Amino acid sequence: MSTPSEDPDYADWLLRRLVHYLGRIVPDDVPFTECGLDSVAALSLYGDIEEEFGPVIDSTDIWIHPTVRELAAYLQLRDFRLGGGQQVRAAFLFTGQGSQHPGMTAGLYLNSTGYRRFLDEASEALFPYLGRSLVDLLLTRDDRVHQTAFTQPALFAVEYALARTLEEAGAQAVAVLGHGIGEFAAAVIAGSLSLADAAKLVSVRGAFMQYLPNGGGMMATCAAPYEAAELIADEPGVGIGAINAARATVLSGDQAGLERVQKQLEARGIACKMLQVTHAFHSPLMEPMLAKFEAVSRRLPGGSPRLPYYSTVHGRLTNEPLYAPYWTAQITSPVRFADAARQLLDQQALTHVVEIGPRVVLTPFMRRLGGSSGPRCLAMCKGPESNAVDLAGVLSALDAGPLAHPFARA
Repeated sequence: MSTPSEDPDYADWLLRRLVHYLGRIVPDDVPFTECGLDSVAALSLYGDIEEEFGPVIDSTDIWIHPTVRELAAYLQLRDFRLGGGQQVRAAFLFTGQGSQHPGMTAGLYLNSTGYRRFLDEASEALFPYLGRSLVDLLLTRDDRVHQTAFTQPALFAVEYALARTLEEAGAQAVAVLGHGIGEFAAAVIAGSLSLADAAKLVSVRGAFMQYLPNGGGMMATCAAPYEAAELIADEPGVGIGAINAARATVLSGDQAGLERVQKQLEARGIACKMLQVTHAFHSPLMEPMLAKFEAVSRRLPGGSPRLPYYSTVHGRLTNEPLYAPYWTAQITSPVRFADAARQLLDQQALTHVVEIGPRVVLTPFMRRLGGSSGPRCLAMCKGPESNAVDLAGVLSALDAGPLAHPFARA
């Protein structure tokens, strides 16, 4: 296989291989059929190309580009490599709750016709459950976006619209991963949920959670999971809510228990911070709404993902159907982001990871997990002022959009 630093002379290489099969030098502009290349030799030549340059063409391309000159030019295009010598292989990461803010993606909505169309589509799907336009909520910078009943549908809609905008521009995900509520947008993009069914699920999920009794909290810590587990062993009301990196563990549960754990962490010199949340998400305190949520969700179909789906419930790739039992378990299960992300990086040979959400949250964790040799990490929205300029930058990095190279994606 050719290395990124090489600049292969495809014509010379093809001419030398044809000498091997035909026993003589052939002109670079004479059709292979006139040179005596038969189907068996053509298949063997295809195998040589596969071995030398990787999966850059199909066997039939040899007859579609039937001279050395034409096939060499086509190989030049197909072997086009970005960022260190690879075709673009991008994973989409969908951000979870806590990334929302009033007016999120308003600038993009006003300046990108594609994004506006997809957000309108999601808003229409959510309208029967929210009783109002989600687009209006965002454009008026309404603070109710921080109320769980609106937060979860709003994040879902924004992430769905961002992902569809990328796809329409030619940037296709080779795998998806979602953090918490981000799993619903990931499931739609992966083909296991329809937009209509996902809209219903996220709406009832947010509403049921909002009407749980107030109480509980969440705390971000720089503790390793085993340290966190040790500290909460005597706190039955506290559990691990998320594992985002080797030393980025979120605890969730009873407020008094969290405060006791906080004192122990501080005594050990481990940084921690209480999060501004209304409920203890991904904790046993969510249990009172489970039966009601499952009763709704079991009426909706859920299929197996058509894209590799890295589950933060299981912390790994999953092929199981994403239907009622999965979405119910997800409510109280820890978000095993670090495990799922490590497996994603190990298995998918990614060139890029795109964080899809209204602000940067997961990108630092992915950079830490991937290290210096990991994929390039991009954020669709850098913060409240993100607009179509940021979108254009992401599309350029992914070689997507109207100026994209035609053969840059795997």
